[in-house]
Amino acid sequence: MMETLMAAPVASAIFVITILTSLMAFSNEDLLAKLILHPYTVYRKKNIYTVFTSGLIHNDWMHLIFNMFSYFFFAFNLERLIGHWQFGFLYIVSLGLSDIPTIFKHKDDYGYRSLGASGAVSAVIFGSILYSPWATMMILPLPIPIWYFAFGVLYLVYCHYAARYARDNVNHDAHLFGAICGLGLTIILHLSVLPAFFQQISEGAKYHLHF
Repeated sequence: MMETLMAAPVASAIFVITILTSLMAFSNEDLLAKLILHPYTVYRKKNIYTVFTSGLIHNDWMHLIFNMFSYFFFAFNLERLIGHWQFGFLYIVSLGLSDIPTIFKHKDDYGYRSLGASGAVSAVIFGSILYSPWATMMILPLPIPIWYFAFGVLYLVYCHYAARYARDNVNHDAHLFGAICGLGLTIILHLSVLPAFFQQISEGAKYHLHF
């Protein structure tokens, strides 16, 4: 475990800070109010910092566990592949950009607030998929390993469903835009990843699907 943390110091710092800040905000309403994203206010150029700080807090235990579980599986390896400052850049920029559609969507809704690292976590997941689409992971209660790219598809399907029917402060809309940011920024940072991705998809399809 320590070896993993040392090899990916930026991902480790984000992981620890996000968990600690979320836990503190669970029992501190004043802290939660200061960090949460309020699109009405941000659109009017106030409390711009909450575009980023809202990614450090979560709605409840399940929201925190879901995001950090997904982050844990993908972030540490992605930092080793893409580089330390590159990983930090991808995470922070994706966190900010993925909130922009939410800000415009709810710019006149004074009562709406949102929180969560969903956009940045989506960026990490889809950045990782570009490098290793056929890598596998185990997700309970599924009895078999699932490919990274398949997890990405299921992740977005769940997020789309949650965005339509959610009645909470979770920024579900950020998942899709975060995924787009993750793909785009990873390609910009490492242009060679795109042809390598298509080659892996082609070769993997022939192997797994027996074309």
